Amino acid sequence: MNRAIIAICLGLSTAYLTEVFGADEGALLGFNPDSAAAEKRLEVRFDQELNRDNLRNWMQRLTAHPHHLGSSYDKENAEFIAAQFRSWGYETRIEQFSVLFPTPKIRLLEMTAPEQYSATLKEPPIKGDSTSGLTAEQLPTYNAYAKDGDVSGQLVYANFGTPDDYEVLAENGIDVAGKIVITRYGGCWRGIKPKVAAEHGAIGCLIYSDPHEDGYFEGDVYPEGSWRNENAAQRGSVCDLPLYPGDPLTPGIGATADAQRLSIKDAPSLAKIPVLPISYADATPLLKAMRGPVAPEAWRGALPLTYHIGPGPATVHLKLECDWKQTLLYDVIARLTGDERPDEWVIRGNHHDAWVCGAEDPVSGTVALMEEARSIGKLAAQGWKPKRTIVYTVWDGEEPGLLGSTEWVETHAEELRRKAVAYVNSDTNDRGFLNAEGSHTLERLLNQVARDVQDPETRKTVAQRLRARKLIKATPGERNEISQRADIRIGALGSGSDYTPFLQHLGIPCLNIGYGGEEGGGCYHSIYDSFDHYTRFGDPDFQYGLVLARTCGRAMLRLADADMLPYEYSNFADTIGKYVQELTKLTDDMRAGTAETNGWISDKLLADVADPKLVYITPAAKPPVPYLNFAPLQNALASLQKSAADFERARRSAESRDKATLSKAKQAELDQALLQVELKLTGQGLPRRPWYRHVIYAPGFYTGYGVKTLPGIREAIEQRNWPEASEQIQVAAETLQSYSLGLDHCRELLEAH
Repeated sequence: MNRAIIAICLGLSTAYLTEVFGADEGALLGFNPDSAAAEKRLEVRFDQELNRDNLRNWMQRLTAHPHHLGSSYDKENAEFIAAQFRSWGYETRIEQFSVLFPTPKIRLLEMTAPEQYSATLKEPPIKGDSTSGLTAEQLPTYNAYAKDGDVSGQLVYANFGTPDDYEVLAENGIDVAGKIVITRYGGCWRGIKPKVAAEHGAIGCLIYSDPHEDGYFEGDVYPEGSWRNENAAQRGSVCDLPLYPGDPLTPGIGATADAQRLSIKDAPSLAKIPVLPISYADATPLLKAMRGPVAPEAWRGALPLTYHIGPGPATVHLKLECDWKQTLLYDVIARLTGDERPDEWVIRGNHHDAWVCGAEDPVSGTVALMEEARSIGKLAAQGWKPKRTIVYTVWDGEEPGLLGSTEWVETHAEELRRKAVAYVNSDTNDRGFLNAEGSHTLERLLNQVARDVQDPETRKTVAQRLRARKLIKATPGERNEISQRADIRIGALGSGSDYTPFLQHLGIPCLNIGYGGEEGGGCYHSIYDSFDHYTRFGDPDFQYGLVLARTCGRAMLRLADADMLPYEYSNFADTIGKYVQELTKLTDDMRAGTAETNGWISDKLLADVADPKLVYITPAAKPPVPYLNFAPLQNALASLQKSAADFERARRSAESRDKATLSKAKQAELDQALLQVELKLTGQGLPRRPWYRHVIYAPGFYTGYGVKTLPGIREAIEQRNWPEASEQIQVAAETLQSYSLGLDHCRELLEAH
C-alpha cells in the first residue's frame, strides 16, 4: 500500500477523530468522570508492567515440539500455562473432557490413469527451521473427521467447491456422482467442500492449496519468503461445523467422562466421504492429466498448466483409515475473583493446541494473553481488585472443531447464562492492522479501546490506522460513511474460533480481536508454522503481541471495572437496520432478476476437443419470488431504535455526573437486567440446526466460518423457502420486540435513581 496515501489518510483520520472525540476523549463507556480518570491511571500502570521478552520466551517454549490434541506436549503445555497463572495469583485449575479425535493410520493417494503417480503426502524438513524435522512427533497431513474409505474414480475439478460451483458444473452437464472431486482451498471453509461434494454424489474429495491464493503467485515461498511452498499442505477439520461445533458425539452436552454419547455412525457432523488435503506439488500431476472443458477464468489458479474440469481422464485411488479414539483434552481455567460483583464474569480466551508447532496459530495469541494476564495479576498483587470476576481460559482442542471451549460452555451453560457478561477472544496475531469482530453492543467499547492504543509502526492510534486503511479500500459511497461515522464498524461473528459457543449457543456478548495484514501468510496448518518462521516474518520483535495485550487488556479492565456494563445500543440498532435493508434488497433483486448469478457452459463437452469455446448462458428459470411481508420486522426495528435512543440518553445523563448516581446494589441490579436483555437474542434455534440459537448472528450453512446475519430469514430467502422466510421474519420481529421491552425496563431502572 502506498505510504504517501496512508500518510494522507492517517492525517485525515487524525483530524476527524480529534473533532469527534476532542472534549470527550477522556470519557469511557460505563464510567462516570471520576471513575474514568481512575481507570485511565490503572491502564497506564498496566502498560508499564508489559514485557515483550516474555512473549518471545514463552513462544519458544510452547512451540519447541508439536502439540496437537492428545500429544504429550499438549498436556505439558497446559500444565506449564496453568503453573504460570498460579504464580500470578490466579485460582487455577485444568478441566478435562473426553472427546472423539481420529488420527490417521493409512493415507494413500495415487493416480492410476492415464498415467501412474503416487502422491508424496509429506512436508520435508527445511534447513534453518529447527522444528520442521521433528517428523516422529508430527501429525501427518490429513483432515480430521473425514470418513474412512477406499475409493477410486475419475477426477472432477470443482474450483472452491461451493454450491455455486456445482451449479456451474451442472450447467455444463457434468455430474460428480461416483467421481472424486478436487477443489482448491478458499471460497468457503474447508468442511463445506466435502459436504457439498457428498450432497452431489461424489465418493471422495481432495483439497489442495493453489499458489494463486497461497504460494508463489503472492510472493516468495518459504524459506526465502513467508508464502506456502510447493510441498506444504493445510491440515484441518472437516466436521460439519455449521450443524454444531465441539465433540461430534455429544452435541449440546459437555463431553464429561459419564456423558451419553452417540455412536460414530449416527454422529451427523462427521464427513460423509473420505477427504485428504494435498500440496500443490502433489496436485499438479493430477490437474495436468485432466481434460474436458477448460475452466472459466475465475476458476483458474496459478499452476503452470491449463485448468480443465473433467471428468477424467485422470483417475485416482484414495484410501483413508483413521484410529477413531477418545482423547483427553486439557482446558486451563484461571480466575481472579471480583471484589464487588463476584458473580459477574468477564471471560477472556485463546487456545493452546496446534496442528503441529503452531507459532502463529495459536501461540502468537496465547503468549499475548498470558502477558496481559500477568500484568493484571501484578496490579492485583499491588492492591487493586476488579469489581467483576476475571476469568482467563486457554482452550485445548480448538483446531479439530472448537472442542475445549464448546465442551466447557455446554457443561457450565446454566451458570454462564447467569454470570457471564462478556467473552473476549483472540487467536492468531501478527504485524498489521486491528481486526475486530463481535457483538454490536460492544462496538463502542472496542472503538474507545482502539483510540487509546498506539500502533508501533505509525505512532498513531490503532483506530486511526484502521480508519485510514478502510478509507483507502472503500468505494466512494462507503468512504462517505466511514468519514462521517464516529465509530468504526466492526464485523459480525460467524464461526472459526472459540467465541462460537459463548455467542451463538448462549447469547453472551463477544469480541474477537487480533492484528494482521502485513505478514503475508503461507504457513497455516503446516509444519512450517514454527518459531523460526514467525520470528522472521510474523512479528519479529513481538511489537504487535504487546499491542494485542494492550488492546485486550483494556477491554478486560473496562469490562471488569465499569460502574455499569459497557454495552451500547445505538450502534446495535443502526447495524440491525442495515441488516433489514440488506434482506429487503436481496428479495427485491431476486424478484427483479438482478441478484448475482453465475452461468456458463461449453458448447462442446467432449474431452478430445483441443480448445472448447465457452459461451455464457442464462441459468434455468426459477419460480417467481413472492411478496414477503417485512412489516413486522420493520416495526420491531423502529421499536428497537426508539428504545436504544431512549436508553442511551438516560445512560449519558447518568455518566455525565462526577459521582455515581446508583448505589452499588442498584448498579448490580442494572447489570443483571442488561445481561438478560442480551440473552433475549437467543431462541429455540435455527431451522435444521437448533444448536445455533442466536437470532442475529450465525455461521452460514454453506459458508462454515462466514457469518449470516438475521440467518433464519436470510438463508430461507437464499434457498427460496418462502414459507420458512415468513416464519423467520416473525421470529426475528418478536425477538427484537422482546429485546426492546427489556431495554425499556433497564432505562426505567436507570432513571428511577
